Amino acid sequence: MSLKSNGYVIDSANGEAASTARQWLQAADIGSEAWWQRLATTGAPLIDALPANQVCVTFIWRDEQGDERHSRIERVYADVNCVTDHHSFSPQSLARCPGTDVWYWQVVIQHDWRGSYSFIPIEREQLPPVFSGTPEEQNRRQRRWWCSLFPLMRHDPLNRIAPHRSSRGFPLSAIHLPAAPDQSAWLALDAGSASADPRRLQHFHWHSDRLANQRRIWLYTTGGEAQADERPLVLLLDGQFWAEGIPAFSALDAQTQAGALPPAVYLLIDAIDMTQRAEELPCNPLFWQAVQAELLPLVSARTRYSADPQRTVVAGQSYGGLAALYAGLHWPQRFGRVLTQSGSFWWPHLEFVIEARAGQPASVGWLTEQVAQGVGAAAPLTVFQEAGDREEEIAHVNRQMNRALSAAGHRVHYRAVAGGHDAVCWRGGLIDGLKILLNS
Repeated sequence: MSLKSNGYVIDSANGEAASTARQWLQAADIGSEAWWQRLATTGAPLIDALPANQVCVTFIWRDEQGDERHSRIERVYADVNCVTDHHSFSPQSLARCPGTDVWYWQVVIQHDWRGSYSFIPIEREQLPPVFSGTPEEQNRRQRRWWCSLFPLMRHDPLNRIAPHRSSRGFPLSAIHLPAAPDQSAWLALDAGSASADPRRLQHFHWHSDRLANQRRIWLYTTGGEAQADERPLVLLLDGQFWAEGIPAFSALDAQTQAGALPPAVYLLIDAIDMTQRAEELPCNPLFWQAVQAELLPLVSARTRYSADPQRTVVAGQSYGGLAALYAGLHWPQRFGRVLTQSGSFWWPHLEFVIEARAGQPASVGWLTEQVAQGVGAAAPLTVFQEAGDREEEIAHVNRQMNRALSAAGHRVHYRAVAGGHDAVCWRGGLIDGLKILLNS
């Protein structure tokens, strides 16, 4: 069997052997119950080192219906964050090892990458239709078809790291390649043993008159009560995700107990739903007025913390990254520190993303333009900013924003991470960013 990956033939004769994968995929008993039991003990995906700081990652999935004579499965799509292309009319599928229930796919990638993935097994009636119409209409139809497959997403049962959930609630697995940045703060979560201390967790509803809605709020304190009035306040946008999707409580506790983070108060703000999120997070002054006038007084009535803007962090990702920086620039007297990850700084001009994707000179988004015009320059912020090197368009607009912030005199710690638009990357940046922002 020749093992292929993105057009590469991984051949032992030329020294590029994916030796571990070859041993498994060329085993005489491949697909037998004993083979699957051994693989479950080893775990997957399989990782083989290659030259030039690359690795070969081999994904393996078991067809519960059996081999091709008995199974109705036509494709098993691999949805790997910012590695496979979910905009494609023919998305990447695993291949079946003939005569077995084994499906596999290999990809060569840099050794410091980490990311989320899932498998999407489909039958004949779920295969992609013919996408007719103009290019724009074809893209819209492709998107509708792809979204229709979301309920079929499966995490990888061979992955020994506990699965997590996407922002839409679908199951995902994670890969952390050998040279990926340290995320030891999250070991308990990956082992499936993470929990929050219920004595320090408050959960309540915020009924907002200004916004005419209500949402869930989580309030978590780390460390002891000594000098409670000096504790930093950290606002986490998309709080439902950091409370339930990838719960951050145990990681925050671990880093506080290790002395890497000071005792702090964490305020997790639910986004309600995707529609409300898209209305409130992109540079919405009413949302931030409501947070300051309504929510923060509720928090103050429940626990003590510092009102110093230099001890207040707003953290967010994607639209949340845009919102966090917007809050700091427009209310620096309250929010002096910003943690922004994969910020949607193209907003409100989605065509800028399309221009960047096409390699055309791209204009700048509204908030970047505001920074260039001097908004917020009178009260420089301290900003931790990051974007994934595989989310090319988002990385582009983040570099634009970084240049604008630096030119305006803001203190910016910027880094690119080997990954995509992915919470598995963001969780590491969240801890690293808090270490920088809360300890400086």
